[in-house]
Amino acid sequence: MPTAEQTVAKIVEASTWDQRVAQIRLIPQNHGTNEHPQIYAAVARSVYVPHLSPDFAYVHQPPFYGPEYFQQVYAATLQATAGFDQVSENDLARVIESDPRTLLVFRTIMGLTKEEFAHATKLVAEAMGLAALTGSKVDSMEKKGSATTRQQARLAAKTLSQIIDGSLFGAPPGDLCSKQAKPDTQEGWGSVRRFATEGVPFSLFLHQRHYGGAFRQVLDATSTRRGDLIEEAVEALFRDSGVPHLRTGSHNQGEIAERFEVRVTPAPDFVIFDQTGVLKGILECKGTNDGGTARDKAMRFERLRQESIRLGGIPLIAVLGGLGWKRVNDTLGPVVRDTDGRVFTLSTLPEMLQVSPFPSLMGLRR
Repeated sequence: MPTAEQTVAKIVEASTWDQRVAQIRLIPQNHGTNEHPQIYAAVARSVYVPHLSPDFAYVHQPPFYGPEYFQQVYAATLQATAGFDQVSENDLARVIESDPRTLLVFRTIMGLTKEEFAHATKLVAEAMGLAALTGSKVDSMEKKGSATTRQQARLAAKTLSQIIDGSLFGAPPGDLCSKQAKPDTQEGWGSVRRFATEGVPFSLFLHQRHYGGAFRQVLDATSTRRGDLIEEAVEALFRDSGVPHLRTGSHNQGEIAERFEVRVTPAPDFVIFDQTGVLKGILECKGTNDGGTARDKAMRFERLRQESIRLGGIPLIAVLGGLGWKRVNDTLGPVVRDTDGRVFTLSTLPEMLQVSPFPSLMGLRR
């Protein structure tokens, strides 16, 4: 029988993906169970870890969060308020009614998210006998300049005025700090005007980034897109190569179970089939930069492995992303085991088409 080192070397040196899969499947018959974890971990470390990359290095940037849009709205706000000099409640109402997009600048000055500002309007609306602004209304005003009534503009203006003069929320209890105690609003509109005129010292700019987290808002706003990044790449590959598939998240789980007899819930991210509709493989995407989270996500592949066996031993494929999978002993190693080595990343994704069952499925869907 080969040693663990010899087995790892043979797997690493395999000339094709299918040969690598075949070698990995021999591990249970060539080695005792006590050797399995170290072999799978060694394979994971040598073959798969080098292709992992962090997803925290990049952000989606929709036009709304780009500098061009904000600078355009900021310039309009600056002009409409005469450099933040005309900022009485009446002035703010006039500006917002005329150009609802300016609420973006005013809200950002206050340091509130859209939902937080919408909730703040509830505190003011009741006394005015008006309906509060909703988060979606704030969003449409800022992104599209959607039609805003005089009453809505007045409500937004009064909310802004009461926030910046400290009367809306009152003095913070204990050791809490008001969000208006930041450099640009700690003296009300006076400090706003000063920074708008003189600029912000770089050290102060960096401190605010340190305090609030660079890209925090856009990361929160695009969390769904970031979560879908791997799935979208897989779907694009399948679409371009003509591989018949379903991305299960867009389909009813009952439909997946009935059509393909896949019983595990939730269904794997993708089911792959041939031109007759026969299931040929299941694929799961998982991304994380945290080792502990990766360990929890690795357990999902154990369940999917059991399902693939129940379905007749169809291939189980993993597409992973993020540095969390570099923790090989209890994360990537077990995934290599459960997929027989069919593990890919965004950088190796095109190579996935070389492994069974994909060569026989390419071009079937046009």
